[in-house]
Amino acid sequence: MTVLVTGGAGYIGSHTVHALVEAGEHVVVIDNLSTGFSAFLPESAPLFIGDAGDENLVGGVIRQHDVESIIHFAGSVVVPDSMRDPLGYYRNNTMTTRSLLNAAVKAGVNRFIFSSTAAVYGNPEQVPVPEHAPTRPLSPYGTSKLMAEIMLHDVASAYGMSHVVLRYFNVAGADPLARIGLATVGATHLLKIAVEAATGQRAKIDVFGTDYPTRDGSCIRDFIHVSDLAQAHRAALSYLRDGGDSVTLNCGYGRGYSVLETIEAVRRVSGRNFAVQYAPRRPGDIMMMVADTSRIRATLDWTPQYDDLETIARHALAWEEKLLQERRGEGRQAASA
Repeated sequence: MTVLVTGGAGYIGSHTVHALVEAGEHVVVIDNLSTGFSAFLPESAPLFIGDAGDENLVGGVIRQHDVESIIHFAGSVVVPDSMRDPLGYYRNNTMTTRSLLNAAVKAGVNRFIFSSTAAVYGNPEQVPVPEHAPTRPLSPYGTSKLMAEIMLHDVASAYGMSHVVLRYFNVAGADPLARIGLATVGATHLLKIAVEAATGQRAKIDVFGTDYPTRDGSCIRDFIHVSDLAQAHRAALSYLRDGGDSVTLNCGYGRGYSVLETIEAVRRVSGRNFAVQYAPRRPGDIMMMVADTSRIRATLDWTPQYDDLETIARHALAWEEKLLQERRGEGRQAASA
């Protein structure tokens, strides 16, 4: 039996592929490498370069590798970009998922794990936010993911497909051994930007909105370590194989840190100061988002290992310093040549 991971060469996908392979799973990856890196994949995981919405490609991979489960990461994830290019997000997130589901149904795949987001909640009325909270996304990104969730639910009901929807809160950090991490150029993740500033790659970090009704005026987020999130996918797969009912689960730790507190954590672990510039609020940003994690902890065999903001920041910093050393090494080799 084989697990197909779409977007498996990306940030979260590659961590999950490593977690699956280390657990003895047979894994195959489809990724168009628009934001992913083939070097981040274990040698034992074959990579098919292409689009997860290409039904001929997906169907061929499923048949060739006897795929019995799909974990779907492929898509676009930047909220401000979705405000500028909503049609691109409906294509990459919603339409791609529709095509992937069609290929899965045709091939008889009956287990599906979907990478969703806490952005489906919008500004929640209740914090921590439970899975049954109203879904009122503030951005095309959140809406595109919610539409995909609805499609998956309908397809599962019609064709008997068991599924888990994982709604991510703020994913951060890197592999504790610094083998892989977030390497996308121009990434908009707060911790990524902060460690780039701490390593001198950015002149400053912008904080969008300091007038929110929060403890320090900045937005509050529930950060989850990417390696813990990868293990949540592995646990979700085991849950479905054991006959678990389809379910939607929040993926976070259930505690919130402000943007300014997160910046201070990076300053502490790096021992470096860097400039912070305050800017107006951005359209689509959510004031406060903290997960109610009671359901995931009760449903999955999953215990977080890195539930600590400074640990997350330390791993992100170690990965960023490794990337920087590699870039400087390439520069020296080019100069000497």
